[in-house]
Amino acid sequence: MKLKLRIKGKEYQVEILEERNEVKIKIGDKEFSFEKEEKEEIAIAQVSFPKRNFSKKEIKAPIAGIISEILVKEGDFIKKEQKVLLLSSMKMENEIVSDFEGRIKEILVKKNQEVKEGDTLIIF
Repeated sequence: MKLKLRIKGKEYQVEILEERNEVKIKIGDKEFSFEKEEKEEIAIAQVSFPKRNFSKKEIKAPIAGIISEILVKEGDFIKKEQKVLLLSSMKMENEIVSDFEGRIKEILVKKNQEVKEGDTLIIF
């Protein structure tokens, strides 16, 4: 089982592997293992995940920069991995692609607009 955990703002990749007599937990590049007996159970952690609103999909700026080109328009149907914007940052053009497919409801930015990391750019 693979999980992403965020603790105090830092994200960790966690993988839990269970074999016959052993449970392994891998956090980042560190691995921890525990022996287990036939009737023994190991309580690893109880994790609760925040509820997510899946009806509202957004594309956010991965870095700060300036919108150099908008490749789509409101009402367009976008496929996963499709380029939607070009974002200039530190003298480099960065292609912003969609992580999912859907119809664009609103484009919140304009060409030559400055954006900060995490700003919402497009709403589906």
